[in-house]
Amino acid sequence: MAECQAQNKAKLISETRRRFEAEYVTDKPDKYDPRDVERLQQDDNWVESYLCWRHDVVDETLKMIDESFQWRKEMAVNDLTEASIPKWLLEIGGIYLHGYDKEGNKLLWIRVKYHVKDNKTILDKKKLIAFWLERYAKRENGKPITVMFDLSETGINSIDMDFVRFIINCFKVYYPKYLSKIVIFDMPWIMNAAFKIVKSWLGPEAVSLLKFTNKHEVQDYVSVEYLPSHMGGTDPFKYSYPPLVDDDFQTPLCENGPIASEDEASSKEDTESDGKDTLETIFGEEQTALLKKINLTESTSKAEENEKVDSKTKAFKKPLSVFKGPLLHISPAEELYFGSTESGEKKTLIVLTNVTKNIVAFKVRTTAPEKYRVKPSNSSCDPGATIDIVVSPHGGFAVSAQDRFLIMAAEMEQTSGTGPAELAQFWKEVPRNKVMEHRLRCHIVESSKPTSLTLKDGAFNMSDKTSEDMCLQFANSRRESDCSPP
Repeated sequence: MAECQAQNKAKLISETRRRFEAEYVTDKPDKYDPRDVERLQQDDNWVESYLCWRHDVVDETLKMIDESFQWRKEMAVNDLTEASIPKWLLEIGGIYLHGYDKEGNKLLWIRVKYHVKDNKTILDKKKLIAFWLERYAKRENGKPITVMFDLSETGINSIDMDFVRFIINCFKVYYPKYLSKIVIFDMPWIMNAAFKIVKSWLGPEAVSLLKFTNKHEVQDYVSVEYLPSHMGGTDPFKYSYPPLVDDDFQTPLCENGPIASEDEASSKEDTESDGKDTLETIFGEEQTALLKKINLTESTSKAEENEKVDSKTKAFKKPLSVFKGPLLHISPAEELYFGSTESGEKKTLIVLTNVTKNIVAFKVRTTAPEKYRVKPSNSSCDPGATIDIVVSPHGGFAVSAQDRFLIMAAEMEQTSGTGPAELAQFWKEVPRNKVMEHRLRCHIVESSKPTSLTLKDGAFNMSDKTSEDMCLQFANSRRESDCSPP
């Protein structure tokens, strides 16, 4: 049945592309930005997002794409940069991305009190919304976003229905499937009539996405760690510009472990040794002995497990366990798998492989620096070498689906040193456009799921597999659980 649905979806995508080219592009090629037309022919997810929003009705989907593409060209969305936005608008902090809701969706904050209706500045404000949404869409393709309409300390002069309608249209037409919900905080009674109009713009199917909240109810959707104090939260974040507010990534706790020299030694061993030696470096001699014991006493169960892994691997023709970047291949590609509290061990691996001919410097950042220990978090990788990064929760903190990790990497000159001082200076000087970035989400494996998904059991049961094989098993096991009926 799933295969049949996939085939039907592929036919709809193909039909949409063919008809859009024939019925909309051929006669008026200058009507759209050619980059959008090209992307539509290559990005299945983009076409599917329009189809989904129009319930797979191709005629309606084509109209939606036409409207969306005209708007994208009019707003020059593909060319929007930080320099396109007036500096004062970025400094005021009325619109920005920061934090996550309880479902792990990014928060787009709209602080309405900083908005004053003004026809002279409305276009720049619309461009700022488009800038943030496009920036987010390029980094988190298809991942929903939650809009936080903060109406605290708001007066009637701040209400601009044209601007509100623009934001609604962004999610209805220009960025379909991206809206998770709109959380409206502390709405004054005088605005009740205005938001009745907003409901009509959303339509009956999307009106359920509006969540009217006060200080207590807002915590049903966003945890206190990502709420400011006036919402009853504990988030110490204070907006400032410059620099541009990015993805909240910070240096993790215990950077490079407790002893820098120990970490540097571990990095060298990671670079020069095979998978077995890497496990010995990570877990120590005692756990390595336990690994050997388990391999001897449980060879039968290991063989059965390997057969299961092999069968899972064969079941998927295109595994997505490895992100193939221009500098590094990164495993896993999208999600870090942590064991639940019941499963015991929570450690997991990020595997980096240098695919260049030069040394690549890398560092790992996270949205929850107080919760994780990352080792190594700031080091370098020789040409063709592979390094295993151990990520583990710290100090009793629980892993959350809201947490994110960022891998940053850049090529170094052959003459550059790779010690702590040299790396620190390198990251100060390297141009932003030379830095490769890749983001990872966190996924908690429940105790009822196969224990081979956690690093502890997975590593012990797969000593003869490479780190890439282990990440491949992670991805395939996740897919199998996602596809299984409830």
